[in-house]
Amino acid sequence: MYQLRLSGSGGQGVITAAIIFAEAAVSAGFNAVQSQSYGPEARGGASKAEVIISENPIFHPHVTTPDILLSLTQKAADKYYHDLNPNGIMIIDSDLVPNPPEFQKIISLPITNLAVEKVGKSLFTNIVALGVLVKVSNFLDFDAVKNALISRVPPATVEQNIAALNLGFGSV
Repeated sequence: MYQLRLSGSGGQGVITAAIIFAEAAVSAGFNAVQSQSYGPEARGGASKAEVIISENPIFHPHVTTPDILLSLTQKAADKYYHDLNPNGIMIIDSDLVPNPPEFQKIISLPITNLAVEKVGKSLFTNIVALGVLVKVSNFLDFDAVKNALISRVPPATVEQNIAALNLGFGSV
């Protein structure tokens, strides 16, 4: 079983990224569940999405000990790292998490800045982060995630989303 938690604030797209990761896992023949929670604000409130992937049936749909935690804000990093697997990996946006929690393995990248500078909009932050997750987890085939992405995003944005996915994958 593999457990992921993606966290940030509303509007950063962590829920969409989690859905794409889960859909790619299902297309690759795994069982997957995806859950989410967010604050009452449409934008700016706390946001969390979780994915569990397993070859076996999944009986409890909530992450208990994430293997990977993605945090796109300082508040999310502080709030969600406590139950991270001690051998797990924390991925943070280095610009938005200036004071990372004490943890053994942290991958720090300017995820939002990469989306803005290389893809043109912060809107693609979640897909850059998804590319990082695919590379770091080494769990799913890149093409499975790319295909799930293509089926999920608006047709007019496919090219930019693929560029963002490639950018994240190649930045680790």
